Amino acid sequence: MTSIDMEADIDMQVDVELDPRRDYPLAANRPDLLRTPTGRRIDEITMSALLAGEIGPEDIRITPATLRLQAQIAEKVGLPQLAQNFRRAAELTSLSDDDVLTIYNTLRPRAATREQLTDIADRLQRDHGATLCAELVREAADVYERRGILAS
Repeated sequence: MTSIDMEADIDMQVDVELDPRRDYPLAANRPDLLRTPTGRRIDEITMSALLAGEIGPEDIRITPATLRLQAQIAEKVGLPQLAQNFRRAAELTSLSDDDVLTIYNTLRPRAATREQLTDIADRLQRDHGATLCAELVREAADVYERRGILAS
C-alpha cells in the first residue's frame, strides 16, 4: 500500500460521528481511530518499539485525519476557533517543515509585501489544496495593509 493509499484509508476514519463526552481524549477512548502517517495504530507507538528501531520519524507525526477528528471534538464543545485551527493544521501536514517555517516567518509584521503574501496564499491553494490556510494568509495581507505593517 502506498503512502497516498494509506492516507486515503486513514482519512476515511474522519467520517465517524464523535461524542466528546464518550470519545475524548481520543488516544484513551478511541485509539482505534488514530493511525500514524505510515498506517501504524497509535498503541504500536511504544518506547520498546522505538528502542528496537521499529518506529521512525514518520510514525510520530500527526495525520490530517487525526487533526480533523480533533476539530470535530472542538466544534462540538463550542470551540469553533480551535476547530478551525485544527482544520488549518490538517492542511499544513502536506507541507515540509521548512515551508511551514518560511510561511510563519513571512507572516511576521513588516516581513512581506502584499504580493509576497498573495503568492504564498496562491501556492498554498494551488499546490497543496490548503484553502483554509490560503484564506488566512489573504486575510493577514488585508489586515497588515490596513494597519500599515506590510513590508515596503
